[in-house]
Amino acid sequence: MSLPPVESDCWQVAPLSAEFRHGATERAFLGEQLAQTQRQLRLALLFCAVFYLGFAVTDLAWIGAQQHTPALLTVRAAVVLCGLGCLWLLRRRPRSIKVSRLAASAASVAGSAGILLIAALRPSEFLLHAITMSILVTVLYIYIPNRLLYAVAVALGSTLGFIALAWWRAPLSAVELGTMATLLLLANVFGYVAALRYQRLWRDEYASRCVLRDQSIRDHLTGCYNRRHLHEQLLENELARAQRYKLSLTVIMCDLDHFKAINDNHGHHGGDAVLVMFAELLRSMTREGIDGVVRYGGEEFLLVLPETDLRGGVLLAERLRQALAATPIAHKQQLIRATASFGVASVDFASSANPAAHHGMIASADNLLYAAKKAGRNQVCALQLP
Repeated sequence: MSLPPVESDCWQVAPLSAEFRHGATERAFLGEQLAQTQRQLRLALLFCAVFYLGFAVTDLAWIGAQQHTPALLTVRAAVVLCGLGCLWLLRRRPRSIKVSRLAASAASVAGSAGILLIAALRPSEFLLHAITMSILVTVLYIYIPNRLLYAVAVALGSTLGFIALAWWRAPLSAVELGTMATLLLLANVFGYVAALRYQRLWRDEYASRCVLRDQSIRDHLTGCYNRRHLHEQLLENELARAQRYKLSLTVIMCDLDHFKAINDNHGHHGGDAVLVMFAELLRSMTREGIDGVVRYGGEEFLLVLPETDLRGGVLLAERLRQALAATPIAHKQQLIRATASFGVASVDFASSANPAAHHGMIASADNLLYAAKKAGRNQVCALQLP
């Protein structure tokens, strides 16, 4: 995946929701963290199910067989079954972010509703229920991995419902009711602040890791992929995909003409300006997220073009050649004119009978590039392989 630069707005985190403002960045983050999120969620659901069953035992020991005992046990059993159903759903759809959030939200709502029903059935013990509710609020914000906005909605909604139920059913004085409500709302505030910090730290760590990883595979001057990434991952991945699906794959070797003269006449800063402009031209005229643009050497660049035949590669090389020749580069109130030569090599794996035809693609493109140089520069030479 092509990552945005360090200073990009794509890494900004919204202050209230603790999510990346850029939707694609947030989805990439959630996708990378999904396995860990589901592990935490499964553990939380199992933990809560066990404790709900444990409270069923304490219900029997506390109140014995009374009129409301079957209803209490039914409520606790329903919450446990909901948790187990969410575990089953996670097992069936382990790669779905939506299912993960659905399971977390459903379990949270079921647990909160269970507490409210139990409090309604045992109104004489509302102070004990308030302790349980405060623990539940903490669990909803911190322990169950869910979208923060969903956790706020469930936790705050269940808290307000609990306070309304206490005002309606509980034998509490106004002072006791006010104190209980204040403490529960304070638990929500603390839970939200703790969850907000946790979510921000999680995303800051992800952004730092991604930026460092991206910097390790890119050239620092032009922002193009570096040669190490080309040989370790980019080319092999595209070759494997082209062979598997019988597609065409084309590479274009590009080299700026008379680059030493540009450095001699305009200094290395002028040469750097030409390199940066040429790299921007290459990226602007290729398909973002599909084609690979690599700084292969000093003034040499390599384009890796998946699902592109020889004709398409030649057309692109010609467009690049003409655009560079027609676009002077501004540097220190001067205009630097530059041209480039191109070597295009292509393999069609749908018709190639030689499975090893790709091994010399870069070498062939390099030879074609030098053929273009010998023919007078500012030209395109192409060859279909094998």
